[in-house]
Amino acid sequence: MNYFNEPTEKTGYLEQNFRLFHIKDQTKREFSYHYHDFHKVIVFLSGKAAYHIEGKSYYLKPWDILLVNRHAIHKPEIDFSVPYERFVLWIRDDIAATDLLRCFQKAIDRSFNLIRLDSGTQEKLKQLLYELEAALKDEKFGSDLLGTALFTQFMVYVNRIFLEKQYIYDTHSYSSDSQVEELLRYINHNLTEDLSIETLARKYYLSKYHMMRKFKDETGYTIHNYIINKRLLLARTKIAEGIPVLKAAQLSGFSDYTTFSRAYKKQFGAAPSQTI
Repeated sequence: MNYFNEPTEKTGYLEQNFRLFHIKDQTKREFSYHYHDFHKVIVFLSGKAAYHIEGKSYYLKPWDILLVNRHAIHKPEIDFSVPYERFVLWIRDDIAATDLLRCFQKAIDRSFNLIRLDSGTQEKLKQLLYELEAALKDEKFGSDLLGTALFTQFMVYVNRIFLEKQYIYDTHSYSSDSQVEELLRYINHNLTEDLSIETLARKYYLSKYHMMRKFKDETGYTIHNYIINKRLLLARTKIAEGIPVLKAAQLSGFSDYTTFSRAYKKQFGAAPSQTI
């Protein structure tokens, strides 16, 4: 399934509009870079953890919230000398209340994924999450409706906080390389353009070897593989929306269909025409 040299693959599958997980573990394991076809909200409760999302590293405190948008390449880095506890919310990209997904697009636009709350707002969202967890476990009349209502309420608050920047902005809570950050932003907003190493190096007045090495050091993957990955994900989205395969390939930055088809099948395990 993995076309790329880096350990980048899709994980998880979501049939419902959303799912909530409350996880506490201390099992030592290494995480690889991966992505999802759904959006993800991580609420860090306790432990020692950092998250690497699209070239930026976030150092978490209890009740920090991370917005991991669909197809964002990311991985956690966990110190399992202490238990790691978190809430994880998976959210489909095609939910009816699409306004609730605005925070994820804004996270892409800002290249910033962290929400750190003041104590009052923290308590409000903490109560909502535990009520949501209880409702989803309950079998009483109307539990499904109550769970959906609480999910909607939680996401309304998250969107208000993030869109209006009502969070604590702590420069010590994250780190990134400004040149790599700018490269990532440009690539993601110009996937159909010429993104050759030579073109990018000229644009940012960098030695191409220095640029390639820095990108790999900061993100864990090469510029070429990152671009191919993002173009394939974009093409699959367009095909799933009903755009003809050849047109979807062109709209995603692929000039040669044979190369596209071969890469697509290697990455996703099926030909582009089999995408549903």
